[in-house]
Amino acid sequence: MQVAVVTVGDELLAGDTVNTNAAWLCEELTARGVSVERVTTVPDRVADIARVVNEYHAEYDAVVVTGGLGPTHDDVTMESVAAAFGRSLERHADAEEWLETNGGYSAADLVEGTTDLPAGSRMLPNDEGVAPGAVVGSVYVLPGVPGEMKAMYARVADEFAGERTHVRFVHTSEPESSLIERFEAVQSAFDVTVGSYPGDHVRIKLAGADEETVESAAAWLEARVDLYEE
Repeated sequence: MQVAVVTVGDELLAGDTVNTNAAWLCEELTARGVSVERVTTVPDRVADIARVVNEYHAEYDAVVVTGGLGPTHDDVTMESVAAAFGRSLERHADAEEWLETNGGYSAADLVEGTTDLPAGSRMLPNDEGVAPGAVVGSVYVLPGVPGEMKAMYARVADEFAGERTHVRFVHTSEPESSLIERFEAVQSAFDVTVGSYPGDHVRIKLAGADEETVESAAAWLEARVDLYEE
């Protein structure tokens, strides 16, 4: 399963808010065997959000959108997703009922637009907040508040699946440039992919479909590099 993640918010692009949602979603989806192919951040503009959602919906198995839910002036994500599908925004009876039953709100209590969702969408309850999410086709629209986003994702997590990838890290004190031939050798000897991430030392990521193969590749590499010790 191939998925794109879209995070919405001027505050993310300005650096006012750290985009922890994208990192968290990528980690969760990858753990389920999903291949995250794109992570894109867009401003609070209907045309930009609609264009990206439309493009990614056509290209990937699912799109996860976070941020910009609610009735305030800059909460335009639902409007944008509706536009991407050529649908209108409508008051969603299931959302109103859920908020009344579980949140203690009556329709009169809610700010106008709170329960407006794209026509024909599936409502996703917000266990940690007020603004509901939605599923439109294969596009999942979640809140931007991290606690709300995580709780809502938990409701649909089982809808994301793929072939699980086994991962092992090898840590070395050698410079990345000196490791190229050994990277090529381990990939030739074992059915694994190799990634390397330099910092205060180099983290070598070995990944593959077979756990035993990954473990064997890690052991092979550990015997041929200078291991990093903290």
